[in-house]
Amino acid sequence: MSDSPKPPSGTTPGSEPPGDEGAAPAVSVDMLEVVRQFTLYVPFNHHLGIEVVSVEAGVCRLRLPYRPEHIGDPIRPALHGGVIAAVIDACGGAAAWTLLKPTERVSTIDLRVDYLRPGRPEALMFEARVSRRGRHVAVVSIRAWHSDKPDSLIAEGKGVYSVRDLGKSLPGLRPET
Repeated sequence: MSDSPKPPSGTTPGSEPPGDEGAAPAVSVDMLEVVRQFTLYVPFNHHLGIEVVSVEAGVCRLRLPYRPEHIGDPIRPALHGGVIAAVIDACGGAAAWTLLKPTERVSTIDLRVDYLRPGRPEALMFEARVSRRGRHVAVVSIRAWHSDKPDSLIAEGKGVYSVRDLGKSLPGLRPET
């Protein structure tokens, strides 16, 4: 008996259509499901408490619930920049994953994070949009904000991800037809 996670079918409530960035390439529904369930596939994301809010082709929105362990400056108090950077990277990678074939994988090549203001000790929202998906590289823009102030960013990121075809799918995924 296998303990491999099996992504469920269906769509994520609250997902919205992409903006006017142009037509997205064909997307395997399986890869959208992988992103919807990515805390099953990436234990570190589960450890941080990351929640998937919505997923669509080239776009991912995540929520990081507040936990006292996320504090980096107990005097202010403010969230740790490394926690924010980790979720920016996870969100960017997840957005890139939505445009992959089941046999492809992404890994971070470069990540830049600009911290714009301190993160208050409360939940954060993250949104990533793929700017370009080439044959071997995906470039993603990521934003982070407190849910009560979506126009007041606390950080912005730019992720560059290597895209490689490994020739095999994750457990529980059917090959793309």
